[in-house]
Amino acid sequence: MPHRVANFFRSSTSSLETQVNSLAKKTVASTTRRKDSPSRSGRGSGSSDRSERVVYASSIEEDADDSHVGPRTQRLKMGESRTNSFSSDSHHHHRISFPGMHFGRSSKESHISTLAVLDWKLESPPIVLYGDAEHSSGAIVSGQLFLDIREDGVEVESFEATLNIHVTQKRPFANHCNECAHQTTELKRWCLLPNPLVLTKGKHSFPFSVLLEGHLPASMDGPLVTISYEFRAEAAPKANGAVQTPIRFSKILDVKRSLMTSEMPHHSVRVFPPTNIKASAHYPHVIHPIGSNTMTLKLDGISRHNSKVGTVEYWKLKKLTWRLEETAKTVAPACEKHSPKVGEGAEQQKKGIVRTDTRVIGEKTLFSGWKSNYMSTSESSVEFELEYSLAKHAKFACDTKCRDGTEVTHQLMVEMVVSQEWAPVNKPGLVTHTGVGRILRMHFNTTLTERAGIGISWDNEAPPIYQDVPPSPPAYCHDTVLDGESSIAEIMDPLDDPSGEIQDHRSTGSSSDRARDD
Repeated sequence: MPHRVANFFRSSTSSLETQVNSLAKKTVASTTRRKDSPSRSGRGSGSSDRSERVVYASSIEEDADDSHVGPRTQRLKMGESRTNSFSSDSHHHHRISFPGMHFGRSSKESHISTLAVLDWKLESPPIVLYGDAEHSSGAIVSGQLFLDIREDGVEVESFEATLNIHVTQKRPFANHCNECAHQTTELKRWCLLPNPLVLTKGKHSFPFSVLLEGHLPASMDGPLVTISYEFRAEAAPKANGAVQTPIRFSKILDVKRSLMTSEMPHHSVRVFPPTNIKASAHYPHVIHPIGSNTMTLKLDGISRHNSKVGTVEYWKLKKLTWRLEETAKTVAPACEKHSPKVGEGAEQQKKGIVRTDTRVIGEKTLFSGWKSNYMSTSESSVEFELEYSLAKHAKFACDTKCRDGTEVTHQLMVEMVVSQEWAPVNKPGLVTHTGVGRILRMHFNTTLTERAGIGISWDNEAPPIYQDVPPSPPAYCHDTVLDGESSIAEIMDPLDDPSGEIQDHRSTGSSSDRARDD
């Protein structure tokens, strides 16, 4: 059918109206020919299938008779004949219908309301929870919702907005269960229009604000769970007394957490028995997703003097590998349908199943880059500065610990391969490999968090409240009552008064005033 319609519209010899008239005349002619000469088709007009075959036969004969006409006209006639063959059985109707063609708006645009449009604007800074979950004061989210009315006098039945936490379990309690995989918690609901209201044409603003408490988790997308903050708004307009399709608006808020960093690096000392090797490391405890971090590592006790055979034994560093690992743990809860029956041990099972996953978010292997000193057995050492960071396109989640059991932690793993060599005391340059090697592993707990930047917590930015205002200094109360004969000059400059009464009066003030002055 599509290629027939395309052939029909490909003709540009006449307008659409001329083509429709031509099709109508052709249909009448074919009907008359079918009634007048039944022997030409060789069959009767009993069923619709037979009538279709009669039409195709007559059209082919006509094309054969008009072989002298140009190919473009032949294509037009062929399209007309094929269109006639798909007409209805009631031959007195000549309306052409193309159900597969859409000359107006697309089906996707037809669902968009033409009465109003929703939009928003956030006025608060980026949403960052400063501090850990126990001490953070949260973050304030504020902005405006804009309801743009396209027509004059549109009645809005209701206008509401909600903020929800959507938790998606990627390994739920029961597979293929939507309730086990998705948990939604409503944080805030705004009723922006408590009663129906008629709004004029133009943009109308509706402010909103909410305080996200400090114990809430940050947004994350891990291998086990996804936590997102969903903001949704919905307005129900009315037209001709009937409620129309609601106008919906949805956005995802990016909530981050920033933990405090210490200025001094952590210091850790590790000993690897049965050898005398001792590793001393200085490293930052808190790292950030963007940027590199530096660890200073020093190995002592890597040489030993064997007086029995007169040799010196060395441990030489051959390879070093560092790796950043992320460990996620969550509890996949069970819905009411899949929750175990009440019985022995059922209360523990209702909490869900513990899921754990570990992934590598950065690693590198080094074969050089350190400085070795084997001048004497007492001062021999290996020193180097190790730079480590997250991989360029690594997927990560910052450290978090939620009340529902979700926890994300990180650690830095350093693995060193050392081999043992020996040399005579008199000939230290004559080194011989013993074939003995060891692997030295160290694990350092690391906190991955977002950078605080120049932002501070909202409670430190807010002006002081009434309870924080210190008490004002005490007021002075004098018992002196000025009469009408006293002048302003005498009050302002009492030293110029020859009588000295005002000066004496001030010097003999009440005991309460003197105590207050003291």
